[in-house]
Amino acid sequence: MICNFFVEPSYFLFAPDIPGLLYYSHIPTAIIALLVGGFVFLKGRQFLLNRLLLVIAICFALWTFTNLVLWTNIHSDFLLFIWTGYVVLFSFISISSVYFVYVFLEGKDVSLWLKGVFLALLTPVLVLAPTYINLGGFNITSCDAFEFEGFAYKFYYIALAVLAMIWILVLLIKKYRAISGDFRKQIVLMGIGIEFFLFSFFTITSVASYLTDIGVLSDSRLEFYGLFGMTVFMVFIGILMVRFKIFHVGLIASQALVVALVILVGSQFTYVNTTTGVILTAVTLLFTGLVGILLMKSARKEIEQREKIEKLAGELAATNERQETLIHFIGHEVKGFLTKAAGSFASLAEGDFAPLPEALKPFVGQALAETRGGVDSVSNILKASNLKKGTVTYTKEPFDMKALVTEAVGRAKLTAEQKGLTIRFAADDASYQMTGDKAQINDHVLRNLIDNAINYTPSGSIEVSLKRQGTRIIFAVKDSGVGITEEDKKRLFTEGGHGADSQKINVHSTGYGLYIAKQIVEAHGGTIRAESEGAGKGSTFIVELPV
Repeated sequence: MICNFFVEPSYFLFAPDIPGLLYYSHIPTAIIALLVGGFVFLKGRQFLLNRLLLVIAICFALWTFTNLVLWTNIHSDFLLFIWTGYVVLFSFISISSVYFVYVFLEGKDVSLWLKGVFLALLTPVLVLAPTYINLGGFNITSCDAFEFEGFAYKFYYIALAVLAMIWILVLLIKKYRAISGDFRKQIVLMGIGIEFFLFSFFTITSVASYLTDIGVLSDSRLEFYGLFGMTVFMVFIGILMVRFKIFHVGLIASQALVVALVILVGSQFTYVNTTTGVILTAVTLLFTGLVGILLMKSARKEIEQREKIEKLAGELAATNERQETLIHFIGHEVKGFLTKAAGSFASLAEGDFAPLPEALKPFVGQALAETRGGVDSVSNILKASNLKKGTVTYTKEPFDMKALVTEAVGRAKLTAEQKGLTIRFAADDASYQMTGDKAQINDHVLRNLIDNAINYTPSGSIEVSLKRQGTRIIFAVKDSGVGITEEDKKRLFTEGGHGADSQKINVHSTGYGLYIAKQIVEAHGGTIRAESEGAGKGSTFIVELPV
């Protein structure tokens, strides 16, 4: 049947009794969406984010086409069919936008479970679209189906649009709070662009439809204004492309796209023949042109700064590499000399060459201890360098952590007693079998923390404990020593990180021991931390390792 009160359109879409704003709001916005979406897709079709932007652009363009048909065509059976697809596209834009933001924020595809959620949300729209629950009839007189739209179905797809806007807003805010740096700026730009588009498109379209349903408006032409949100969204996409190089589009190509958008908007003057259309075209052209100029200037300046930073970073990396090579060369040479000297002093102390006079024994013993300390210091610096470069390999073998700690405490007991300290070890009655690099944990974690407790405790006691909590083993060393200030805590576990007065107490400290311990513990999937109430109040170092 044909709506006889209306004129048959020419070329399928152009009717004389239609508001001029209809074509200005639909055709340019659809072309801009397809231009940006298609351009981004062609420049990086292998990237999911680029493909999703094209999906949103295509769904929007199809929606504008169906909406044009609904406004201009007069064949009721065809209009009834188009009305169904119009609603489905509306919902597809909602879910595609959420999917798009997820990929933008995380840089990867969503889980299969989340895809299932998306499909579950779309299923009622797809299944019920061709039923009377969606549309129950058509009004030949007004040539529309507003009064025959099912309330439950309409409520659902509008609620889906509202859910999408809230969902996206929550995702953006959550990610913004979790990160720092330039990506925060990208989140703000993307958030403003996509939320403005969704709000203007969904809200104004829904309000126009509702007011027409209840007879407040004679038709839903108010929805025309909501489509301009897509142009604003695509301008923000252009900013993100030029300034931050998202979508993997080069600077020159992005600038060309911005220029094309300006030309496209300006071309509307050739057929706009209403005052409203001219004003809207002028405002849109002015906005797009200003943003484009500012964007390209900002991008050029930022690229120059980035090139300088990259050049400096390259020079710094080369300098660091030369320094690393020099450190390793000097370190190995010094370590070799000290090792030979330690061997000589050990031979003297043991009387391998001749019986050592009693008067010399203390001096030789001291020299041997100092030389061995020097070997340990150089070894720590070389070890830290290798850990930083990632060249340290770990063996995996089962061992008993309790036996390892017992041995470490026993070895340190004599040193502690010579200093007048008491050292105690307590362990829960549990299994302490674990898998890891036994030597690394023993030499650089257990011994380091126990030796530190002895070195930084002038008097008092040291308590070593071991306990099992579920699948984790907790090793702790508590002392009554000099304690740690809040300022010193910031330097602990860093390369060469000394406390403000630590070297006054332990002159041989390199500051690399805790850094090495942290790297080894974390390589085993564990954590290490320090607790102290302040200077002079002792400290506790706690290591947690998975079984």
